[in-house]
Amino acid sequence: MIRASICTGEQVAGFKDLETGKFEDIMLISNEKDMKEFMRMYGVQAEDISKEW
Repeated sequence: MIRASICTGEQVAGFKDLETGKFEDIMLISNEKDMKEFMRMYGVQAEDISKEW
């Protein structure tokens, strides 16, 4: 998932534990290149990524 700040627009990609709700930060997403790298590294597709504000 992507956790985004409403105030700053900063976006962090990571994974959320569905049982505990704990979010594990993986990497800062500054641009489309970063997002593509995250998806490549973890084998996820854009449609599988949710965004939380």
